[in-house]
Amino acid sequence: MVKSMTGFGRSEVITPEYRMAVEMKAVNHRYLDLSIKMPRRFNSLEAQIRAVLKEYMERGKVDVYINYEDYAENRVSLKYNRSMAAEYVKYFGQMMEEFGIANDITTSRMASLPEVFLMEEEDDDEEHLWKILEPVVRSAAEKFVEARVREGENLRADMLAKLDEMTVLVDEIIERSPAIVEEYRAKLLDKVRELIGGTQVDESLIATEVTAYADKICTDEETVRLKSHIGSTRNELEKGGSVGRKLDFIAQEMNREANTILSKANDISVSDRAILLKTGIEKVREQIQNLE
Repeated sequence: MVKSMTGFGRSEVITPEYRMAVEMKAVNHRYLDLSIKMPRRFNSLEAQIRAVLKEYMERGKVDVYINYEDYAENRVSLKYNRSMAAEYVKYFGQMMEEFGIANDITTSRMASLPEVFLMEEEDDDEEHLWKILEPVVRSAAEKFVEARVREGENLRADMLAKLDEMTVLVDEIIERSPAIVEEYRAKLLDKVRELIGGTQVDESLIATEVTAYADKICTDEETVRLKSHIGSTRNELEKGGSVGRKLDFIAQEMNREANTILSKANDISVSDRAILLKTGIEKVREQIQNLE
């Protein structure tokens, strides 16, 4: 099976402690570009998250969003910052001596001063967090891959149909080529006879000219390579996997062969088919850009 580079996947879990949700979506990209947006609490798990995601994808610009809600009530504690309180007391004493003012500091007033009391959020156990998060990441990634596969199969079917059309065009060019040479020989012979009247025509000169013309317009090598490239593309699509880069290279080669056929064409029928070939190749290449 082949996979599209576009896709979407989402998964969520709710436990007595947390609600965790992982969502991912992707667009085309030459390489794998992972962007993970998550709460600071999960920063220590980023390497593990990336390692899991790379098991499911090889190319694409993938945006991953991780959200959570903490249902626990005992993760925040109040801390008394004694050193900061001592600093306040010291400077209040200095102000009293320097300005001759009363020291009216009270406990309640001290408690309201910045950073005397701190609300600290207790760190979660990293292993415990990962135990909850990993299955959610994998579930979202699996749904993401399923979406990519569905789209990839649609692309594959469309490309196989276009490859069949291209094969027909190549066969028609191959079939037409001998007739072009024969038609040229007949026209050349008629022209020579018209010019020399009743004099006997030198068949060897005609044969030499026809051979030179046949060599000039011959597209045997190009059509053989084109059929080979079409076959290789079909095989890669049937085999599946991450085939986008390889197929893009093959499409470039097919386009080169079609260009050569068009440049050699001295026949409207071959020219028309070469143009249709180029159009078909371009359509296939556009689809290839969407494959992983």
